[in-house]
Amino acid sequence: MTATQPGWFHRRAELARDGWESVVDATTPGWEHTGIRIGIVGDGDVLALTTSHVERIVVPLDGSFTVTHRHPSGEEEMRLHGRASVFAGPTDVLYLPTGTTAEIRGRGRVAVTEAPTTERRPWRYMAASDIPVELRGRGASSRQVHNFGTPQVLDASRLIVCEVLTPAENWSSYPPHKHDESVPGHESRLEEIYYFEAAPVRGSDASAEAAFGMFGAYSSSAGEIDITAMVRTGDIALVPYGYHGPAVAAPGYDLYYLNVMAGPDAERAWLISDDPAHAWVRASWDDQALDPRLPFAAERDRGQQDDGVGVRA
Repeated sequence: MTATQPGWFHRRAELARDGWESVVDATTPGWEHTGIRIGIVGDGDVLALTTSHVERIVVPLDGSFTVTHRHPSGEEEMRLHGRASVFAGPTDVLYLPTGTTAEIRGRGRVAVTEAPTTERRPWRYMAASDIPVELRGRGASSRQVHNFGTPQVLDASRLIVCEVLTPAENWSSYPPHKHDESVPGHESRLEEIYYFEAAPVRGSDASAEAAFGMFGAYSSSAGEIDITAMVRTGDIALVPYGYHGPAVAAPGYDLYYLNVMAGPDAERAWLISDDPAHAWVRASWDDQALDPRLPFAAERDRGQQDDGVGVRA
C-alpha cells in the first residue's frame, strides 16, 4: 500500500467513529495488537471507554480531564491536570488495566492508547514530574522522548507507549529501523502507531494549520509498505512491518508524535534493527552537541536547563 491508498496512512478524522475524531482498533483492516483513540472533549461531553478486554493509557494532548474508571473491585475518579499543548513538556497519564471501563470528562484533546490483553496489572497514575524525559541523538538528530509507557517504567501487559518531540529542522525515528522479526536479544515483533501533531516554532506568526513534517516507511522482508507523506496535526500512520523513519520537522515547525506499540512475542520488549545502509549514522553523532533548544518544557521554554534529564544517543 502507498500513502495515497487507504490502509497504512490516514488524514485527520478519516477514522472518525462513535464520537471520536480517530479510532484504530482490532476492527481496522490488517491490524491486531494496538489501538488508539483521539477525542475532543468540551463542557458537558463524555467520552466512554466501554470495551473491557484492552489495557489503556490515557494521555492528555491539551487541556485537563477527569477520568472515572470502573474495576471489578470498585470505582475510582482521577484528575489529569494535563498541559497547554504537546509542546509544553510531559503530562500526567493514567494506566488502566484490562477489565476496566471508563468515562472521560473535561476540556481539550485526549489520546487513549490501547492493546488487547487478558493479563491484568494494577491501575496507575503517573504525575508529570515523574515522567522520565530522555534527550536522544545529537546535532540535527536531537529529539526529546517522554518514556511513560516503556517496559522499564510501566508494568503493563502488552502496551508500550512514548511520545517524541522534534525541534524544527531536526530528524527523528532515525536511522530508519524495524521491529518485525523475533530475534531474542536483538529484535522484537511490534505493530506501531504514529499519531502526529505539528506547530509553528515559538514566536512565529504562522498559522497552526500550516505546520507540517514528513514521515516515511518502506518495505522489509516481513512485508511491503510505502509511506511518504506530509504529516499534520491529527494524522495517523500505521506501521505493521517494515523500516520506518525518518520523521522530519520542517523548518519553522516543531513536530510531535505519540508512539503506540505491542506485538505477539511472549516478552514485552522494544528491540529494533537499524537499516544496515544507514546504521553508520549513529556513530557520526559522537562529536556533535545536543540541540540547545531541548528540552521542551512548560510554555515551550527552550532556555530551561536539563536538570535531572537523561541524555543518550
